[in-house]
Amino acid sequence: MQENHNVSLDLIADIGGTNARFALAGANRQPYAEHTLACAGFSGLAAAVASYLQETGGLRPNRAAIAVATPVTGDWIQFTNSHWSFSTKAIQQELGLEKILIINDFTALALSLPLLEAEERRTVGGGEAVAKAPIALIGPGTGLGVSGLVWSGEHWIPLQTEGGHVTFSPVDEREWAISRILQRRFGHVSPERLLSGPGLVNLYMALAELEGWPAEALTPAGITDRALAGACCHCQEVLELFCGALGTAAGNLAITLGARGGVYIGGGIVPRLGEFFDRSAFRSRFEDKGRFGSYLAAIPTWVITAANPALRGVAAALD
Repeated sequence: MQENHNVSLDLIADIGGTNARFALAGANRQPYAEHTLACAGFSGLAAAVASYLQETGGLRPNRAAIAVATPVTGDWIQFTNSHWSFSTKAIQQELGLEKILIINDFTALALSLPLLEAEERRTVGGGEAVAKAPIALIGPGTGLGVSGLVWSGEHWIPLQTEGGHVTFSPVDEREWAISRILQRRFGHVSPERLLSGPGLVNLYMALAELEGWPAEALTPAGITDRALAGACCHCQEVLELFCGALGTAAGNLAITLGARGGVYIGGGIVPRLGEFFDRSAFRSRFEDKGRFGSYLAAIPTWVITAANPALRGVAAALD
């Protein structure tokens, strides 16, 4: 892949635990030729990139920026919720790239937030954002991503965190009981064990054990679909628990960062919930912080509705 490189063309990608989203970007940094591939269908990143570039007509980008759903701590990248792994240097050499940038997927999503149009987010409570104040980002998907933005005085600085792996904070007896069930299974119970696709299944199975009803072998999508259709009261209960616990986690993050610039909800789950999420306990739990209730009541929360916004963020990161 080392011949016929286009010096004005960049490969950009957002690689999650389930899907790999690819695009190209030119001088204007706007992603185009977007395409999504299932991670399970490929042995690793190099094979997926080769397939994508073949579909684009054999174009050869000169640079690449890739967002990954795992910590970025050195050359070796091992995905948290996928079988993929790779060496950054080896991938750069194999693709014949002049430059390669690897960043966390939620760092990329955070970088996209200032680029979103008003119609690419939906407001769920709160007041007006304070200009240049810290911004928080949390998003349940295959895992639970956490990030944010801090203003440097000249530009936004993204925060690279693994906040989805802190310790879960139950707020009532039922959540404590669920936490104890999950603790027997996992040892440490992080918010990601509940606030993610696999977390929905964990919640469903824990509730079945706690309340004594027979559990079915449901997928995260199956739980969500049944809940939204009103076809399963247990699935609705799971989704209500999910939204409430997400509100607590988002409120914790807002206080930690002092996120008076607002809190964004990303990931693949919440945008699908629509009015169910808006009517849920998310916002009341977000504000339920005792003496800091009024502080949080003023902070706006938004659901990101843009398609593949992290691709915009990862394209911007190359500059």
